[in-house]
Amino acid sequence: MNSEELFKISKTITPGGVNSPVRAFEPYPFFVKEAKGSHIKDIDGNDYVDHCLAYGPILLGHSDDDVMKDVYAQMQKGTAYGAPTENEVKLAQEIIDRVPCAEMVRFVNSGTEATMAAIRLARGFTGRDKIVKFEGSYHGAHDYVLVKSGSGAACLPDSLGIPVETTQNTLSVPFNDVDAMTKLIDEEGENIACIIVEPVMGNIGCVEPNVKFLKFLREITEENDIVLIFDEVITGFRVSRGGAQEYYGVKPDLVTFAKILGGGFPIGAYAGKKEIMEMIAPNGKVYQAGTFSGNPISVQAGLSTLKKLDYVFYGELARKGDFLRDNMKDIVEDLNLDLQVVGLASMFQIYFNPEPVLNYEIAQKSDTKRFLVYFRELLKNGVFIPPSQFECNFISGAHTEEDLVKTSEAIEAALKVAWEK
Repeated sequence: MNSEELFKISKTITPGGVNSPVRAFEPYPFFVKEAKGSHIKDIDGNDYVDHCLAYGPILLGHSDDDVMKDVYAQMQKGTAYGAPTENEVKLAQEIIDRVPCAEMVRFVNSGTEATMAAIRLARGFTGRDKIVKFEGSYHGAHDYVLVKSGSGAACLPDSLGIPVETTQNTLSVPFNDVDAMTKLIDEEGENIACIIVEPVMGNIGCVEPNVKFLKFLREITEENDIVLIFDEVITGFRVSRGGAQEYYGVKPDLVTFAKILGGGFPIGAYAGKKEIMEMIAPNGKVYQAGTFSGNPISVQAGLSTLKKLDYVFYGELARKGDFLRDNMKDIVEDLNLDLQVVGLASMFQIYFNPEPVLNYEIAQKSDTKRFLVYFRELLKNGVFIPPSQFECNFISGAHTEEDLVKTSEAIEAALKVAWEK
């Protein structure tokens, strides 16, 4: 059975034929057979250089031998206990050692769960109800933050099934806009429990903060007793050993993790100042629980992964990122295309947009139709990226120079076809 046949069946038993909407693309998504290192293979016999990497978690490469060995050993001991394990303590200690703001850690099962719990904790700590997110930011599929971007003031739900009342305390401002944030704090500061921000906006492509913007957020939240939450589900352990807060030198009150923390297995966590974290049950009155929180398989995978992520690893990964982005910039210049090549560390993207992308409003002006032509051409040339202009592309430690050269050549060929359309 091939991908087209499987998709026809899947559409009759799974909504849209997929288990997450970002996996869908026309005419049908390929179905994966296996993945190893920097490559992923589909059931149709195609082999791709993988720059989707499960939307970020696969930092070492698929099925890293050392991680798989440790996970297999743990599986022989059991898959879930409903009781604490020594490895939970070790993984928490590893996070605290790496992450500047982390004084205590609570494990959960996903990034969505982590951000939901962190927001609840901030509300419990401050006794305030309103939260601030940035237009275009994605903090998981829970009701507080699944709201329309660009609406300013109180946001309307971005999905059926979410009561308007649930999001009436969610405020939204443009990313990188100091004036808009200052105005909002002047009007609502005493009512705001937290500001939650992706330090690098990885869910509208890849938008870095302007110089000093994160430091401004730190200053204004401290002045107004607002909890600052960094959503590092994407940037955590990817842009540096201690995440974006180490990379940019800004220390939030709370931070959320997932993706890389699980080493290819599902996990989430939130961490931060002890005085805030101690309000979580059973110590405090902010309730959060989960049957699979601290799952021994995921914890072992995360522990085995983080132990391999030292400064030498990040230096080499940054070199690979610079190599690919420089190639992409040269290609865009040689073809005389008015596009934006963006990224940092092991993250990259091309915006089909003549204007530098600083926020969601500008990102929305990108030519998504032309991007999809580009995406399909990359597939034809053996390179897999997320099928959206508004997702980020990634590099793993397993990518070789040969992989990156192939990716560069595929990008050049894909851009030429996209610009003919």
